[in-house]
Amino acid sequence: MEITPIMKCMIGIEGLDIYIKRDDLLPFSFGGNKARIAHEFYADMDNRGKNCMIGYGNARSNLSRALANINSYRGGDCHIISPADDDGKRILTNNSFMVHACGAYFHECSKQGVAETVEKVMQECEKDGMIPYYIYGDKYGNGNEAVPVRAYFKVYSEIMEQEKQLGIQFDYIFLATGTGMTQSGLLAGKEIAGRDNQKIVGISVARKTDEEIDVIQKYLDIFFEEKQILVKKNPEICILDEYLFGGYGKYTDGIKKTIRSMFVYNGIPLDPTYTGKGFYGMTEYLKMNDIKDVKVLFIHTGGIPLFFDNINLLK
Repeated sequence: MEITPIMKCMIGIEGLDIYIKRDDLLPFSFGGNKARIAHEFYADMDNRGKNCMIGYGNARSNLSRALANINSYRGGDCHIISPADDDGKRILTNNSFMVHACGAYFHECSKQGVAETVEKVMQECEKDGMIPYYIYGDKYGNGNEAVPVRAYFKVYSEIMEQEKQLGIQFDYIFLATGTGMTQSGLLAGKEIAGRDNQKIVGISVARKTDEEIDVIQKYLDIFFEEKQILVKKNPEICILDEYLFGGYGKYTDGIKKTIRSMFVYNGIPLDPTYTGKGFYGMTEYLKMNDIKDVKVLFIHTGGIPLFFDNINLLK
């Protein structure tokens, strides 16, 4: 995929140079990390000789949008398993509207009914003569762990090239972490590059720290095994869950203020589910730990449709 720019924040934190890698500017389906990851899933589906995509994500899911959008020009069927929120509620978003517009089949279920729904959809596809590909492997979500890691393993090399062009090295890389796929790829790239002096920090938007670390470690173990890379020690996995504020999709006045100021003063759209929460968590962490005189990179992982879902936060 295309190389996305790295830009310096016009207004950030005193004593710090904060840069943003604008993956929201990828020129497909409003960009974002899930555009990269969706292409990896389709490449793997093709390599395995399968012909029916089955994705997973709730109404806010950027990945569901990207999967459905790719399928609309490829042809064939695309199914999205879509659970309700933890509280049982279901909302309409620009992402969910676009999934429908791209002709994907939406299968609503509860969080507890995901495995059963995946199995049912796969069986129905097979009855119709198709060979289904579920992005997370089996109905319990085991399998394919190495596939999405490939996307940001490649991006890490891209970032190192951009560091050379800018004449700097980033001491910290921050991002909003949900599924863990993006942070896993960055950590794999950092490990292979031998950048021990750099810290990659995920601001969790959904899971508690211990749970997220376990997920990312599994991604890394399977990825390194696939690549036949012997890792001397496990990479440091840094996850901050202090900024969950009640869980996925929840936000505070501080996050609202961050979103407004980043748009007004830097012209950059953030959303309250992912990037706004991630950027807010990053700035709070840096201030609380009195971190100064370092170079910081924030990965803008996209979610622009979610920015417009919450445009009223600019008031």
